[in-house]
Amino acid sequence: MSDNIYDVIIIGAGPGGMTAAVYTSRANLKTLLIERGVPGGQLQNTEEIENFPSYSHISGPDLAQNMFEHALKFGAEYEQANVQDIADEGNIKVVYTDNQTYKAKSIIIATGTKYKKLGIPGEEEFSGRGVSWCAVCDGAFFKEKELVVVGGGDSAVEESIFLTKFAKKVTVLHRRDRFRAQPILVERMLKNDKIEIVYDTLVNEIIGENKVSGVLLENVKTGETKTFSTDGVFEYIGMNPVSDFVKNLAITDEEGWIVTDDRMKTDIPGIYAIGDIRKEAVRQVVTATGDGCVAAIEVQHYVENLNAQLAESLS
Repeated sequence: MSDNIYDVIIIGAGPGGMTAAVYTSRANLKTLLIERGVPGGQLQNTEEIENFPSYSHISGPDLAQNMFEHALKFGAEYEQANVQDIADEGNIKVVYTDNQTYKAKSIIIATGTKYKKLGIPGEEEFSGRGVSWCAVCDGAFFKEKELVVVGGGDSAVEESIFLTKFAKKVTVLHRRDRFRAQPILVERMLKNDKIEIVYDTLVNEIIGENKVSGVLLENVKTGETKTFSTDGVFEYIGMNPVSDFVKNLAITDEEGWIVTDDRMKTDIPGIYAIGDIRKEAVRQVVTATGDGCVAAIEVQHYVENLNAQLAESLS
């Protein structure tokens, strides 16, 4: 095979992808790491990490930068590009991006997730004008403002707390009567004097003129509706897999999550998936890095066996 064929292409530079790059490049595999945005994935949107071993406290962007520098330490190459398609040609996989085509003997998919949207009137219209999915990115624009956070999981709770650094008041709207977030996070939120909780409530519309001025709410138990004034809406209602580019490979379930075994293998030899994109993922930073390690070791064995087969066929 020619020198321009990589041993492995890792798609996605989140914690899992960057860990995989450390292991594959350290094993002297020719490695390319492709990321469509800023390395770090969801770490870039996380203000505080408290549960990653060896760090009792570190910001998400700082941890992402440390991981990225480590990922490139042993010679992995890096490209910023948006992967649009993958073709399985047996021993060779072809990766098509928005500006170039790459070939590799194996692929590790680590593209993670993107935020779900409410799908309500006003959401797209006011995106960037009061509607956000990233408190770390946009919180500073709302100093002394009144904000709404929609959701009931870890992200909604964590980001509502973070937003109180800037906002005068944060109202958390949750469609259920209890939070599914970690109890320690909920406890912190409930102790914050700047945060008010409204349970059993849906957001049916986001309203305003040039920017957000309020939301139309509905109580799920009584059916009562009302307009609630706010300067901004931060949405944290769950995640969707970033997997459109592998639809033709038939390795996802009906919702788009990639199905793997416990060795990170998909149904296609030489293609692996790790981290949040996996159907059975726990979706924590530490589990993504573990997935990256497992996949990298599997790739090393796969490439060694493939090279041995090719050498034997030529002898």
